[in-house]
Amino acid sequence: MASVTYKHVTKRFGDVVAVNDLDIYIEDKEFLVFVGPSGCDKTTSLRLLAGLEETTEGNIYISERLVNDVAPKDRDIAMVFQSYALYPHMSVYDNMAFGLKLRKTPKAGIERRVKEAAAVLGIGDLLDRKPKQLSGGQRQRVAVGRAIVRDPAVFLMDEPLSNLDAKLRVQARAEISKLHQRLGTTFIYVTHDQTEAMTMGTRIAVMKDGLLQQIASPQVLYDTPYNVFVAGFIGSPSMNFFDVTLTGTKDEMYVDGSSFRLRVPPDKAQVYAGRGYLGKEVIFGIRPEDIYDPEYVAPDTYEQRMQTSVDVTELMGNEVFVYLVTGDKQFIARVDPRTKAHIGGTLDAVVNMDRMHIFDRDTEIAIR
Repeated sequence: MASVTYKHVTKRFGDVVAVNDLDIYIEDKEFLVFVGPSGCDKTTSLRLLAGLEETTEGNIYISERLVNDVAPKDRDIAMVFQSYALYPHMSVYDNMAFGLKLRKTPKAGIERRVKEAAAVLGIGDLLDRKPKQLSGGQRQRVAVGRAIVRDPAVFLMDEPLSNLDAKLRVQARAEISKLHQRLGTTFIYVTHDQTEAMTMGTRIAVMKDGLLQQIASPQVLYDTPYNVFVAGFIGSPSMNFFDVTLTGTKDEMYVDGSSFRLRVPPDKAQVYAGRGYLGKEVIFGIRPEDIYDPEYVAPDTYEQRMQTSVDVTELMGNEVFVYLVTGDKQFIARVDPRTKAHIGGTLDAVVNMDRMHIFDRDTEIAIR
């Protein structure tokens, strides 16, 4: 078992800064997820830890051991890649045992480890098959099993579910989460899918352009995003943003978007006024699930109403995504499936201002 530390780690490729001053401590047995859009260099961060890339600046520790100059094979890590990279001519058993054979592990030890890992992953009856005889989900489990048999201190996973269909991804997410609980090992997982990150990670590190934006538990990221990027990236559908002005007084403050005017809860108004934002242009954020059909409003809601027209509706079964328009701005509400909202109609949308977010217009940092 092991903790992991990135201590002011920077990676440059020529003049391009891929990872910029990454400073993270990952606790023993934690499940940390690096998440961000394609090109944010979350995979580079993982490859630095694996030893597949060299750091330009800073240090990486596994437990208390500095591993900057340690060969990948000696770092006591196992990595599962986006491509399963199974040997097509080998059986499942031989694919899982291959790394142990290279390490000259005794035959009895190899058999015990492979069978134990196969039992954990539910692939014990597949050991004699070749990869071409397996489904995508089964291949994914074999690739994970190949890592498990090594009994590493740290598991690294680089988008291992991206080749699976939607239904299988949901199943595989649950399997990997259960595997983490069963093994009690440190997991570091890379994905661009925020749903994977929210459902699997004990903490999430949100990356953008090689910079760590925020690291926190899934619920903290959702409830209190540090900036506009994190707020928009975490949550599906993503948060709605409006350019507005905070008008009125500190005792009666409004979010004024020209086509709508919403009263700010008194406790929040005091904060914004105290920070000097009264009369200033800011960014107003509200999540789709905090906008309601007026007939189906959640209890204990600080209700403010917004006149809107309905542009599109998407029935999802247990909810409806309603694309609304106010002025020249389109935004999304996530409403009760019993809604009567229809294309071309109007909706007196109810906004729960207790769940509002305000961001500085220039820095895009949340104001709290």
